[in-house]
Amino acid sequence: MFRKFIRKIKVLGNMGRKKDLFQDEKNYLNNQSLSKKLQVNFRSLQEIFQDASDIVFKEFKIGEKDQIKAFLIFVDGLVDNGLVNESLLKSLMLFARKIPPNQDMDHVYLQIKESALSIAGTKECATLKNAIDAFLSGDVVLFLDGADKALILSIRGWSSRAVMEPVTETVVRGPREGFVETLRTNTSLIRRKIKSPNLKFESMKIGTETQTDICVVYLKNIVNQEIVQEVKKRLEKIEIDGILESGYIESFIEDAPFSIFPTVGNSEKPDTISAKILEGRVAILVDGTPFVLVVPYLLVEAFQNSEDYYARPFFSSLIRILRYISFGISILAPASYVAITTFEQELLPAPLVITTAASLEGVPFPPVIEALMMGAVFEILREAGVRLPRPVGQAVSIVGALVIGQSAVAAGFVGAPMVIVVALTAIASFVVPVLTDAGAIIRFLLTVLAGLSGIYGIMLGIAVLLTHLCSLRSFGMPYTSPLAPMKLSDMKDVFIRVPWWAMLTRPRVLGMKNPVRQKGSRMTDQSENDQKK
Repeated sequence: MFRKFIRKIKVLGNMGRKKDLFQDEKNYLNNQSLSKKLQVNFRSLQEIFQDASDIVFKEFKIGEKDQIKAFLIFVDGLVDNGLVNESLLKSLMLFARKIPPNQDMDHVYLQIKESALSIAGTKECATLKNAIDAFLSGDVVLFLDGADKALILSIRGWSSRAVMEPVTETVVRGPREGFVETLRTNTSLIRRKIKSPNLKFESMKIGTETQTDICVVYLKNIVNQEIVQEVKKRLEKIEIDGILESGYIESFIEDAPFSIFPTVGNSEKPDTISAKILEGRVAILVDGTPFVLVVPYLLVEAFQNSEDYYARPFFSSLIRILRYISFGISILAPASYVAITTFEQELLPAPLVITTAASLEGVPFPPVIEALMMGAVFEILREAGVRLPRPVGQAVSIVGALVIGQSAVAAGFVGAPMVIVVALTAIASFVVPVLTDAGAIIRFLLTVLAGLSGIYGIMLGIAVLLTHLCSLRSFGMPYTSPLAPMKLSDMKDVFIRVPWWAMLTRPRVLGMKNPVRQKGSRMTDQSENDQKK
């Protein structure tokens, strides 16, 4: 026992030393200033990247008598080589011929920065860490002998996916463009939607190894500044070696990490994110992924769709009501079938009881086992359809469901009514894709409770579920708002979608500075115009 204790102390000590060494190395890079001697900077970078074959060091000389030594450093594949040759090297070579010898280096540095470079994005850096971060992000860094500062030149040119319609959020009416994996392209898509000087983009880097670019987006004149500060606070607390997708960020900043319900929203559509920002929310863009996070996120948003606001309000309201009904069916249908066939047969009409009993005759399993088995088979088929290539996945899902369902009924493993219930549940679960994962877990739990105590078990499960939902918060906002607590002014966009001319205010639960969305009303109809005449 004592030996194990000593080993643990040694392991913790080694971990502490490694952490201290990593922190010392990080502080060294942060504090090391660039030297005026070009060879010192060159050797320092070569020692750090001695085994990196994609790092390009380009040495050259400029000046009337080639008296000034210089070198470029960049990552091959992240810059536009044509622009490096034409806009950078060629410009330096032509301009540098005019620099006479014995010139003050500060003056030469200023001349090159202001007159020699035909590049719009130009910045300075004075530390080794800033220079490394710059060229690892896709920029070119220019070092000059005799200057203790380097020039960061933005000549990024990596290949990226074109803007196209996202597969996960298809629409019949509305914009077809979606976010891509390049951060700057995504910010431009939002800027195209919201052409306001109040739209703010605040950048930071997260990930000790990946140094992933993160961008916080909001409207300064609308958003609640407390939400912005809370978002920044949670992002700054993240300490991890790498961020490869926005799901990493979501796991760190969500209010209830052990809840099955998402408290951080996401979308691939610029129009959806822009609409959220206009309501007073904060968007979080992550480089390398098309999924943009948005907070705060409320439960009712899972039942809303961007197309609801482009179509006429009557049909949009009908579809939204059907979404609520479909979600209820997806979590209650198997449990209700189990409860009724096991404990509450008197709730069914006599002819239906006789038909159900006949279909269950010879089935070796009780209804609760049937429901759990068929539910598990459905989840397996759904996962197979998602992971396989699209043509193969669709064939596996359709053929698998037909063959397994028909074979299971013919073999007497399950009854025909159970297959119908599972099929209806499967279709209804796809109507609200945001809650598909949470709905599957709730469905299984309610089915088990229904098998144990019937309707009472279902009611108990629903009571626990509602209590849990009412206890959730998303960045301080009640997750079930505007239903609980009730806000009548925000009910105009919950179960139904009122016409745009009636949406005078933004959701007040967000506590934004400017709740007024519009001050006008609908246009006067023709009959009123005729009366005025």
